[in-house]
Amino acid sequence: MKITHIFALVGLAVSAKAVDFHITNRDGGPIWVGIQGNAGHPHLRNGGFVLNQGETQTVGAPDNWAGRFWSRTWCFPDQNNHCFTGDCGNRLECAGAGGQPPATLIEIALKVYAGLDYYDVSLVDGYNSRASIEPIGGQGDGSQYSCRKAQCGSDINSKCPGELQVHYSGQVIGCKSACVAFGGDQYCCSGAHNTPETCRSSDWPQNYPAFFKRECPDAYSYAYDDNKSTFTCKAGAYNIAFGNV
Repeated sequence: MKITHIFALVGLAVSAKAVDFHITNRDGGPIWVGIQGNAGHPHLRNGGFVLNQGETQTVGAPDNWAGRFWSRTWCFPDQNNHCFTGDCGNRLECAGAGGQPPATLIEIALKVYAGLDYYDVSLVDGYNSRASIEPIGGQGDGSQYSCRKAQCGSDINSKCPGELQVHYSGQVIGCKSACVAFGGDQYCCSGAHNTPETCRSSDWPQNYPAFFKRECPDAYSYAYDDNKSTFTCKAGAYNIAFGNV
């Protein structure tokens, strides 16, 4: 099942009890946090805010919320609020707009089944920053993907294959997915390749997801990587970090 399907099939019942996300910037400078709620869910903090180096801000969400967080880097207020990675339309508050790939995504859907939250780190849209999400004092079953930190802690930009690199100011600032870089049904798991059986990265001309999976084993490397990257927990709060996770 595609990760996008998992996080889209979430009940829309109104809930008042909040879950807190403590978001920390451990990067080398300020970032602009991007937040997008799934269909029927609010865009927390209207979708974005500035987070200075070393700063933590707490964002509350209804306990049935579902959506994604990402880091926007190389952002310039004096250049029409444009960010060179993860941009959401030249604005500080994304207000429902998603991030322009490549961007490392943190995805979560609260109280999906039997009270469990489902969460992950996704590189399906490529990579721009280290990222992690970890439940605080959660309840789980002790298994490998229960109440554990999910993270991508590798500096993929420094190792990104040349054909996937995004450059700015003489530096590699992002690493595209094969879908973003080349398009096509095979790399994007679409059309005739829209099932797990017909979209196996091992069958591609070059297995780019294997590179991402090697660098970040916890993270989704492409659309049908579900069985090794979805974490679950029952928790009232989560730590999210961008930068040195």
